[in-house]
Amino acid sequence: MNSIELKIENKVARITLNRPEVFNSFNREMALKLQDIFDDCETNDEVRAIVLTGNGKAFCAGQDLKEVTDPDLNPGFKKILEEHYNPIITRIRSIKKPVIAAVNGVAAGAGANIALACDVVVAHEKVSFIQAFSLIGLVPDSAGTFFLPRLIGFQKASALAMLGDKISAQEAERLGMIYKYVSLEEFEETINKLALKMANMPTKALGLIKELFNQSMTNDLEAQLALESKLQIEAAQSNDYAEGVAAFIEKRKPNFNGN
Repeated sequence: MNSIELKIENKVARITLNRPEVFNSFNREMALKLQDIFDDCETNDEVRAIVLTGNGKAFCAGQDLKEVTDPDLNPGFKKILEEHYNPIITRIRSIKKPVIAAVNGVAAGAGANIALACDVVVAHEKVSFIQAFSLIGLVPDSAGTFFLPRLIGFQKASALAMLGDKISAQEAERLGMIYKYVSLEEFEETINKLALKMANMPTKALGLIKELFNQSMTNDLEAQLALESKLQIEAAQSNDYAEGVAAFIEKRKPNFNGN
């Protein structure tokens, strides 16, 4: 059985973590394969939006603890972080296409933080998020200590990381941790509509927006204003900008090609 499934349709790449028997927890093979798939999606002109989701009852339960407790399989935490999770987070943030986390079930540990690193996070009403690290004597990784306090504030993030509280999808939306939650019945339709909408938007502009938000994490105001000017000039030279303006003037729906 493939640990990850990939389906490309209507300019949307749907990446599905596929180890449902262990709640889609990561082993080395799956972590490296996910990186390769992101690389392929980045260079594939047929892909203009990416959905990351899971099979079964979980989105992702983080690291497969059987791997790290097996003396024959354990790659060690240094390798796990530097070769598995850190490159996954880097790819999600650097790929110039929108990445939607379709959180279909519990997202725990590294699984939660991989979801939070995505551009848009949608969960259904029965989903929960948990920073499970402290419960087994570890610290958050996969950029959890970077994104979580920026999303929900220092005090709340610190408490969730230390206490390991389970957060419902409803609470996650209220806190600003995720974009939104929907009912279980509406979940798949919502994801499909959102992915299709983003796949038909001006992809170059979305990639530049992503770059701006990435840099805003560390830039001061002066640097961010300068970057906005630089990337706005770049966006204004795109085919999609020309098409967007023409469609507005002609009062028709734009047909963006992503360039």
